[in-house]
Amino acid sequence: MADWQNGVFALPCGADFPGAFAEGLIARMRGRPPQDMARVTVFANSGQSLQALRDALIWRGPIILPQLRLIADIGGGSATAPLARRLELGRLIDAALRAQPDLAQGQSVPELAASLAGLMAEMQLEGLDAQALDRIDAGDHAQHWGRALAFLKIAAAYYLSDPPQDRESRQRVAAEELAADWARGENLPQGPVVIAGSTGSHGATRNFMRAVARLPMGAVVLPGYDPDMPQAVWDGLDARAEDHPQARYAPFVSEFGMPRDWITGTAPDPLRNRLISLALRPAPVTDQWIEEGPRLGALIPATQNLTLIEAEQPGQEAEAVALVIRDAVERGQPVTLIAADRMLTRRVQSALDRWAIIPDDSAGQPLPLTAPGLFLRHVADLFGADLMIDGLLTLLKHPVMATGLGGDYRREHLRHTRDLELDLRKHGPAFPDGAALRDWADRGDERSKPWALWLAGLLDRIVPLALDRGPRPMAQRLADLRHLAEDLAAGPNGSADASELWAKASGGLAKGVLDHLAAHAHLGHALRPGEFRDLLYDELQGQAVRQDVASHPLVRFRGPREARTEAVGEAAGLVILAGLNEGGWPQALPPDPWLSRPMRLSAGLTLPERRVGLAAHDFQQAVGAAQVILTRAHRDAEAETIPSRWLNRLVNLLGGLPAQDGPQALREMRERGQRWLDLAGLQAQPRHRLTPARRPSPVPPAPALKQMSVTEVRTLIRDPYAIYARRVLGLRALDPLRPEPDAAERGNVLHAIMDRFLATLPDLPETPAAMKDRLLEITDAVLNAEVPWPSARLFWRARIAGIADRLVADEAHRLTQGKPTVVESFAQLSVPGTDFRLIAKPDRLDLLNDGRVHVYDYKSGKPPTDAQIAHFDKQLPLEAAMVEQGAFDCLGRADVDGISYIQLGGEGKTETRSFGPGFAQETWAGFVALIGLYLRGERGFTARLAMERTDHASDYDHLSRHGEWDTTEPAQSESFDHD
Repeated sequence: MADWQNGVFALPCGADFPGAFAEGLIARMRGRPPQDMARVTVFANSGQSLQALRDALIWRGPIILPQLRLIADIGGGSATAPLARRLELGRLIDAALRAQPDLAQGQSVPELAASLAGLMAEMQLEGLDAQALDRIDAGDHAQHWGRALAFLKIAAAYYLSDPPQDRESRQRVAAEELAADWARGENLPQGPVVIAGSTGSHGATRNFMRAVARLPMGAVVLPGYDPDMPQAVWDGLDARAEDHPQARYAPFVSEFGMPRDWITGTAPDPLRNRLISLALRPAPVTDQWIEEGPRLGALIPATQNLTLIEAEQPGQEAEAVALVIRDAVERGQPVTLIAADRMLTRRVQSALDRWAIIPDDSAGQPLPLTAPGLFLRHVADLFGADLMIDGLLTLLKHPVMATGLGGDYRREHLRHTRDLELDLRKHGPAFPDGAALRDWADRGDERSKPWALWLAGLLDRIVPLALDRGPRPMAQRLADLRHLAEDLAAGPNGSADASELWAKASGGLAKGVLDHLAAHAHLGHALRPGEFRDLLYDELQGQAVRQDVASHPLVRFRGPREARTEAVGEAAGLVILAGLNEGGWPQALPPDPWLSRPMRLSAGLTLPERRVGLAAHDFQQAVGAAQVILTRAHRDAEAETIPSRWLNRLVNLLGGLPAQDGPQALREMRERGQRWLDLAGLQAQPRHRLTPARRPSPVPPAPALKQMSVTEVRTLIRDPYAIYARRVLGLRALDPLRPEPDAAERGNVLHAIMDRFLATLPDLPETPAAMKDRLLEITDAVLNAEVPWPSARLFWRARIAGIADRLVADEAHRLTQGKPTVVESFAQLSVPGTDFRLIAKPDRLDLLNDGRVHVYDYKSGKPPTDAQIAHFDKQLPLEAAMVEQGAFDCLGRADVDGISYIQLGGEGKTETRSFGPGFAQETWAGFVALIGLYLRGERGFTARLAMERTDHASDYDHLSRHGEWDTTEPAQSESFDHD
């Protein structure tokens, strides 16, 4: 093939790289025997790119295909599994951290091992050995960098030793040997060799590309080349300009000159390419905007196929993108979404579900998010952590749990889980164990008992795992994880093999990950539970499940890297570049725990900004497509976002060129984008407008109530609808899924302490010191028995201890005035002429020496004021009225001396409230009149009638549909009969 042209070639930004490459290769082979194509060897940088090239050649067939290979395979791949190498590094790091705990803080050993393995791979690709680290002067840097460098030299001496074991080192050695042989004219390939689609971002790949370009029958075809950059800009792209999109091509331009066209006329929009080229000029020379901007000519033609969507929230951005995709599908146009933010693509996919559009997502579903992957992560979370109700229910409700006995048993399992959840919510314990499940089994029916006993046996194994917080051999942790996961998935006497744990593609991948970990477990160090979870997640994250069969043929989701070779062109159709915010695209640079930027330069490594430059090249390639939509959101879940630097440059450049209609072009781009946002807004509106609910004020059939507690009277006055929902409809809010040591729980515990304190009063007076000791002893006993949270026990114990002296002094005084006679005892009082009863369970009623009674109430918070008692908080006055009317058998009818609140917080003071003559009976009469209105059906149970504050929530706001009405709307009573 004497007429073969060798050297470096390129295709411009936006070109259909696979298609244009295939056409160029076919054109070069035209006129030769068909079998000569089989002598051509084509190297690509990824398997997906290789497949795209293959499909493009077949589409232009019939044709004999060339030999298609990966650049990474020229060294034969890894001789040692990458996991094994990371585990070996983890052992070194673990030993170093034990000697120097401050060596690398804030990251686990598996995370540090992964970052160190990446650094070692980079050194190998750049042809650097351990001696390269000697070029770094540790004295020029902070002490922690010096310690990291000292360890790094030890690790590099071990990791980078011969013979080459890793893919990177073997690729480098093979590339160097091939280049040396070809330079001597030895072992030359028998046919043309072409490298297609690689940017030469690493030294080993770049050197191999140089060697191929020098071959008589060699060629390198660069993707996304910018022919509009002046030579002066190319000359300025040095090692410190890594964030520029064309920086990887600067060495080729320097050595081989400007690349030639592989095939001409492939740029869909050359005018836009010129605009983007100028916008992305390196930061030191952006003054060229002023000089070269006018040469761009009119900018409206360059942006007529460019749309800018700027949403307020990521959800709106996703909805707008989904509408764009749906519109393209309806018109039969292919559409490709390119985004670096996987959360955004999942939002878009969720929005597309309403139209049953499943995209062809090249990333697939990450294995940790599949049912088996998530189940394994949940099981791993059991080690080293206390099992709470929510954690147990997370396991029980997981779709993999108890699936080894078939679908029918799975439904029974879910029924038992529902019953158990209701019981645990109501009765606890906060930390369920085998004993609690056995007690529930004894209280349950015969159908649920075998299931409960099976679960109790599992909890006997799970609960002790909370104490497993130290390092253990990795093989043991893997075996424990696997056995427990299989037993949970199998169900009672079921089979793990028949369950969903290892079923389908996701289950097979998950099992393969565990097998791979087990095969190399002997190389790892002893892991703590958190380190094991990190390692498991990292290995699961390396796998993904594709949904190729069900995907829509016109809709593709691709990552930014794929923009270089296959996410543009005719097959891509309309291209959407989404998530164009800093931190999204480009993504934030990960922290390097081993080398600072100056240290990397001293060692001969590239700067971290190289990743930004690669992302910039992906953007420049994709934005050059025929039709492009750019999207971003002004805010994320936390704060305002910053536009992507490339989008920001484009917007600023357009806005600064009014003579070329730049501001108008930008305005039209935004108007085209606003149309989609407006449509998304319409899409979000309900199709049918429902009449807002009126403020409810139901009047149930009389009598509506049979009884009420004195503590509920306050609610009856402030929010009658809550009494209706609780007492008439029988609805109660579910107890929280995760019991917390909140204010209500604290109040209950403090009440229990004081109840026991009064119940154990000695017959003879005790000294203040003895009384205090008894109080604190009871406090410790109650807290240990009823408070499972260690930190809460400490805080609440300190709270009682802090006010113990004041409590004891006041109690001693109270005991001189009388004796606590009623402590947490029920009593009731009927309303005359009705069947209604008011019930009470006072905290404390003291019978005084003069025969009168004093009413006390314990308050862990702030006691109500006299004004609040007069208008709303009627508990103590009503209890006083019940005393005066003889509702308490042990007291009979007695006069009430007063009402007081004993604070179990703050300063522990006893606060007496106003209690004039007749106040109790006046309160009782007012209550009788009020409850009579409700019992006779003369007043409706109005929602939020007199709330103390408008922002106070009720457990029944959703039932009353609060929000469709407000408290300014007058309520209209609505009667209901017995039907």
